[in-house]
Amino acid sequence: MSKILLMEGNIAERRAKGAAMGVRSSSGIYEQSLLAHFPELEIDIFNPEDPLPGHNALTAYDGMIISGSGLHAYDTDFAVTNQIALVREAAEVGLPIFGSCWGLQIAAMAAGGLVEYHAVGREVGFARKVRVTDAGRDHPMFAKKGPVFDAPCIHYDEVVRLPEGATLLATNAHSEVQAALIPLANSEIWAVQYHPEFDTAHLADLYRLYADDMVGQGFFTDIAELETYCASLTKLAHEPDNTALAWQLGVDADITDDARRRAEIIAWVETCVMGDIP
Repeated sequence: MSKILLMEGNIAERRAKGAAMGVRSSSGIYEQSLLAHFPELEIDIFNPEDPLPGHNALTAYDGMIISGSGLHAYDTDFAVTNQIALVREAAEVGLPIFGSCWGLQIAAMAAGGLVEYHAVGREVGFARKVRVTDAGRDHPMFAKKGPVFDAPCIHYDEVVRLPEGATLLATNAHSEVQAALIPLANSEIWAVQYHPEFDTAHLADLYRLYADDMVGQGFFTDIAELETYCASLTKLAHEPDNTALAWQLGVDADITDDARRRAEIIAWVETCVMGDIP
């Protein structure tokens, strides 16, 4: 049985606020996604406020996943630096590592890259027209993805400089770094800027959680319009074969097909955790 250490990106206060509104935690949505395809996985959660497990404890794991977060990788708060420290320790041990969004950003920081606030603003809902690079087409992460695809996302910050030796695997018009391989110590981190673990119901929950921002930043005219859109997203999660609804929302199987949407995560587990690391 393979064992994964899953790092929750958000602090306890933010997790509690989300839970009070029925929003699954970053680690919770990730755990659900993993077990949907690999029910035999054993998963332990590390929270930002937890003490570092240490090298000996880390050797009990077959890999580590970094979930999303509302924190900023360039801040110096303990919740940030503690997570970066864990990434470095896991890499020293040689654990395979996968990261989504926040995971890409702190992996880049841990390895000497740079993350900044995006001047254009938030990329939210769906990262559109993510294009796989030549290097990405040859990498197992994208073996089951098309050359151009859409993916769930929500982020303000982005990687503006990859660490030395990193390889850009995917890009789009909003953020140059949408996926990368990041070498660190004795590991190579697979990471994406978007959220392959998200479903459309979770996106609806996040829109409601950040409703004031979503309206204030002009994504929706008012709360009523936001609620109508969220209702459609939630319905699509329960009716993934509803082609009319998918068309109305401007999405296709990149989003509605669970295995296709999560293909990068599945590839990492199959290749790096259960198989031979390339």
